[in-house]
Amino acid sequence: MSLHDLLAAPGLERRGDPRYRIAAIRAADPLAADALLAAVPAMNARADVRALTTALRVLVPDPEATAAYGVTDALAAMRDLGLLLGSLKRHGVEPLTAVPEALPVLRELGRRTDMVPRDTVHHYTTWNPLGHRQRTYTGDPMEATLQDAVRMVFPGLVASLDSCAELARLEPYDPAFADALDRTAGHVQSMVAAIDLTVAGVDPVFFAREMRCYFEDIDVGGTAYLGPAAAQVPLWLVDLTLWQCDRDHSRYDAFLAESITYSLPSWRAHYHAHKGVTSAVSKLSAALSWEGADDLPPALAHSARALARVLRILKTFRARHITIARKAYSEEVRRYDQGSGGAPVALLREVLDLTRDNETLVRRTPRSPAPAPSSGPGTPTAGAAGGGAAGGPGAARTGAERSPAAADRAGTPDRMAVADRAAAAHPVVPPPRSGSSAPSGPSVPSVPSGSPVPPVPPVPHPRPAPTRSPRTPRTPRTTPEPAGDQSR
Repeated sequence: MSLHDLLAAPGLERRGDPRYRIAAIRAADPLAADALLAAVPAMNARADVRALTTALRVLVPDPEATAAYGVTDALAAMRDLGLLLGSLKRHGVEPLTAVPEALPVLRELGRRTDMVPRDTVHHYTTWNPLGHRQRTYTGDPMEATLQDAVRMVFPGLVASLDSCAELARLEPYDPAFADALDRTAGHVQSMVAAIDLTVAGVDPVFFAREMRCYFEDIDVGGTAYLGPAAAQVPLWLVDLTLWQCDRDHSRYDAFLAESITYSLPSWRAHYHAHKGVTSAVSKLSAALSWEGADDLPPALAHSARALARVLRILKTFRARHITIARKAYSEEVRRYDQGSGGAPVALLREVLDLTRDNETLVRRTPRSPAPAPSSGPGTPTAGAAGGGAAGGPGAARTGAERSPAAADRAGTPDRMAVADRAAAAHPVVPPPRSGSSAPSGPSVPSVPSGSPVPPVPPVPHPRPAPTRSPRTPRTPRTTPEPAGDQSR
């Protein structure tokens, strides 16, 4: 194992999942492929399709031997066959057309490992041996740097699964909420280190002209499976519980639906367990809607700062990644219109914007803006839609006040309607403070959740509340909403 593996996740191999036994998988060579695969870079340099086809045919084990593999040997065998699959496709040959006897073997290896029936980014990087046994397409040091960058991220992603799962069970008033976020921030910091390593050691033109072509999809029994691209590194594992699980974004959702299939079984289970629950951003937004901007409980203020920190790290990673991607897919050098994970560069921009919007939201406390001047009878104005000085959660809207849906249709979002939308996703009543009881009355108005919420007006950053005698939380007003709004 590399030094980074040992330092970042010393307990990784003590977990029950055999896919985390990285050293054992790297050491395995069930196909006795070391010598043959060392010659692959030279075959690719010569575009020697005949030699590559022969090598694949020689390495394919018989079905009986494949059926006897455990998970460790099956992962190593898929890793080694995968290098030849990608090499043949890079030279315009569909590998299973050239070597059809590999099809049942790939299917059996996929079944035994509970993964797709071809190699993934984990086979190509994390489970790839180090040193003289390392499998590469080109033998170029820049390719090795790309592999090392992904290896750096893997332990942190595994650890973030635990902290994100814990986060999903907590509320922002609980000090453990901020603690889970702080641990997540430490785990995902490796992503920034990885992208910095890539920027320093890999020329985007090298990736565009030399590496991208090895990550093309291949046909496996009528289904196209993408190559082992770094786009399969599941950053969505962290996005999911932070902000994505209760937001809709059709293009990102479609990308995730395909990317999930290339993940480890436990990661897929994590996704399905948390998709559709309430995100940390929605929980925090709802809690903030109950509090004054200048008098946040210390635990809630800590939660806001911790969540903003994690989102800021993700924003930093994505901003640097998109810089590399734009260079690699510029018109002057690109050979492909889409990234190796099947998504265009434009989607990277959209996801960066989503991350930035959510980061802006949590580091600013909602407050009520002054009503916009009316230009005449019946003209919608931005009124109090969810709390603060304009009436608190549950305050009635007048016929002139703009609903969240109307604000969206007009293209000028009502800022407090935005706060309503976030609060409605997870209506939280703050815990009673010493000597008081929980507020009674209606909960935060229910408003459908949509795409990540736009930023709210700037106010001072949260700071610890001054010491003072206990006070009773504000009780929501019970004025019934007009009939037109009760349908929400």
